[in-house]
Amino acid sequence: MNVLIVHAHPEPQSFTAALRDQARSTLEALGHQVQVSDLYAMDWNPVASAADFARRDNPEYLVYALEQRVGVKNGGIAADIQGELDKLLWADLLILNFPVYWFSVPAMLKGWIDRVLVSGVCYGGKRFYDQGGLVGKKALLSLTLGGREHMFGQGAIHGPLEDMLRPLLRGTLAYVGCQVLEPFVAWHVPYISQDAREGFLAQYRQRLERIDEEQPLVFPRLEQFDEALYPLPA
Repeated sequence: MNVLIVHAHPEPQSFTAALRDQARSTLEALGHQVQVSDLYAMDWNPVASAADFARRDNPEYLVYALEQRVGVKNGGIAADIQGELDKLLWADLLILNFPVYWFSVPAMLKGWIDRVLVSGVCYGGKRFYDQGGLVGKKALLSLTLGGREHMFGQGAIHGPLEDMLRPLLRGTLAYVGCQVLEPFVAWHVPYISQDAREGFLAQYRQRLERIDEEQPLVFPRLEQFDEALYPLPA
């Protein structure tokens, strides 16, 4: 299996980085091929703009998604985007590894999503969910939180973690066709003991060793909807 880990944390010694390293070492020991995109180390540009295209189909008005489609076809898309897109298309499993910032992802990672999940390749028209451009690939979120586990869930102070992660799990990864696995979460990380951190790393290793056996989360399938995307009768 080919694995791409997209890592987004500004501190090389962070526990998030330890999760990245645990994933790489575990998967390589199992015989998988692993590439890592360390966005901060790469000084990744997170800003989607007209500068992403060497030449434009419409130089008068920027429709970013449409220019992505043309740019990929004519070789005019920015080299850093093409390099990451090549890694993504190579991968069978995509791991997004990050700390939660403000109920979301760091800007570096959001910019990777904006620029690399290219229209016309990863999605477009009715090419989404089970018809998306990345059908056949799996995706996993590996994330760290400052909050405690009891702070998330129905009736909890922050509500269900699934609600927080919905833009990623459904609106991004499932949308482009990936089989989305249950996220791996390390809770309360800045405040826990080294033993507790080692426990999370062991849990992550054990989970990755059985990653091929996991069943993905359930998301809509286009066959459940009509041509106008109204739900069909149950």
